[in-house]
Amino acid sequence: MEAFPQLSEEHVTLDLIAREAGVSPSTVSRILNGSARVSDTKRVAVEDTIARFNFQPNLMARSLAMGQTYTIGVLTQFIESPFYGEALRGIEDALAGTPYSPLFVSGHWNLKKEEARMRLLQARRVDGVIILTGRLSDQQLLKYAQRLPIVVTGRNLSAPKLASVAIDDYGGAYDATKHLIDLGHTRIAFITGPDDHPDAIERLRGYQTALHDAGLEWVPELILPADFLESGGMLAMHRLLESRQNFTAVFAANDQMAYGARLALYRRNIRVPEDISLVGYDDLPNSTYSMPPLTTVRQPVYDIGRLAALAMLKLIAGEAADIAAPPLELVVRESTRRVRR
Repeated sequence: MEAFPQLSEEHVTLDLIAREAGVSPSTVSRILNGSARVSDTKRVAVEDTIARFNFQPNLMARSLAMGQTYTIGVLTQFIESPFYGEALRGIEDALAGTPYSPLFVSGHWNLKKEEARMRLLQARRVDGVIILTGRLSDQQLLKYAQRLPIVVTGRNLSAPKLASVAIDDYGGAYDATKHLIDLGHTRIAFITGPDDHPDAIERLRGYQTALHDAGLEWVPELILPADFLESGGMLAMHRLLESRQNFTAVFAANDQMAYGARLALYRRNIRVPEDISLVGYDDLPNSTYSMPPLTTVRQPVYDIGRLAALAMLKLIAGEAADIAAPPLELVVRESTRRVRR
């Protein structure tokens, strides 16, 4: 049985692999990075030697030498959010099986923090950045795209090395409101997100337009500001109930606020949907299992993350990347019912 040198992994070098395989170090390097044009005999000799010595090349050094780190920065807003978590899962799954790994950072819907995270990602020499919505301006995004590939969601931008995907929040909110109107509801409360949040603005506009198109006036007292969090939805519902306004349905601008609103109603012994119909937005995984299961607008967040990652791979390869926004869908479950006359 042939005896092999007993060397620790840190002592196994590229030069040693080349010497044992009978080729030059440059040939080994080209085989490792996939650019070599060598005979099958030489390739097999190098691959066998690598396996024999359990050679682990310094991937970071190789990457930097090639001008790539095989890292894709992902600027999300809240890593702990179930909404953004679905998008991050889509990104991870799309990158599985490729040489690329994601590096996640959070901006918390704060412009200064987003700018700082972008500086951090550029300092880490990532090969591109996926930006999940946020407060960076269109002008800033276009400027970043002059330095490295950018994929951004929630925008409608086009430029070399930049791909974007815009979601029809207006249409989704319109459909949700119309569903309640079709069930006979005329006094529909709306729990909205922050007044400077683009998603919140479009969903409020869809709600108001659906009421207008049905010949109904939207009532300012039935529009409650919140923050897209469960606690915000609960507090907004408490304020609405304490205002003594008459309403038979509530549309929350995301599922998390709908969960909070549902808890506030439960604590007041108000039944859903027997007393109040409730609609959310996003169709988070828990919405299927809430009590009762939540009627909501399905936003394919996982698919958006996956498509964003696939678009990034194209941009890195120097190819054009167009992202077709997945369609939204109203998912009717047991939290809504027709008004009893």
